[in-house]
Amino acid sequence: MPEQRLLPIPLPEATPRGGFITLLHKETLRFWKVSMQTVLAPVVTTLLYLMIFAHVLSGHVDVFPGVPYGSFLVPGLAMMTVLQNAFANSSSSMVQSKMTGNIVFMLLPPLSPLEVVAAYVLASVIRGLVCGLAVLAIGAFFVPLPVAHPFAVLAFSVAGAAALGALGLVAGLHADKVDQLAAVQHFVVVPLTFLAGVFYSVHSLPPFWQAASHLNPVFYMVDGFRWGFFGASDVHPALCAAVVVGSSAALAVAALLLVRSGYKLRH
Repeated sequence: MPEQRLLPIPLPEATPRGGFITLLHKETLRFWKVSMQTVLAPVVTTLLYLMIFAHVLSGHVDVFPGVPYGSFLVPGLAMMTVLQNAFANSSSSMVQSKMTGNIVFMLLPPLSPLEVVAAYVLASVIRGLVCGLAVLAIGAFFVPLPVAHPFAVLAFSVAGAAALGALGLVAGLHADKVDQLAAVQHFVVVPLTFLAGVFYSVHSLPPFWQAASHLNPVFYMVDGFRWGFFGASDVHPALCAAVVVGSSAALAVAALLLVRSGYKLRH
């Protein structure tokens, strides 16, 4: 019989960014598949804040001249939702992957540390923006919501979400179990967001607490984001932009160095 030759089966060509796109797709699907928990629940909670605080504090809190308290409150709540959900996305994904052992499927492919960090952070940004946009869309039905600087609204929300997404990745790398991650969430992220001028203007605070607020980087994220709507802010928007960009870059570098070193990834 004539010798039969096996023809090689053509394989799809690997693309330089294929691993990054796959990981980003996986991280995005991870929260979208349970959107009732990851998107709808935070939005409902935030809207409850809007209904309660807008009713209780309206007329009792000094905000920007000519800006109703309800209108002042919505951008702050939207930014708080963006930041908290960006942190939750990357941190919970990383710590769950480590606990279940499927982190190995991220370590085996030829993914660079930059691709890993970028995929986790970008997925966190997407989740944060989806939640924040939902809060803004619903809040606009209840209160007037002008947009003075649309680019600033987008830029501060993306940069702030990236910063908290990178912080979440750092926390997820450090944590060995859910309890450790919950401690960071409840004792660091929640206080920073609640004390960032979400519900009030820092100018209404006593001098000591005004100075303390200026040490909180999340304050600049909220204040810059709010400036995009009303063209008014507690501090100059250029300072807000500098602090937000600097915080995002520093946290991204920290996450990159930890991933590159294999910190608590290879046991």
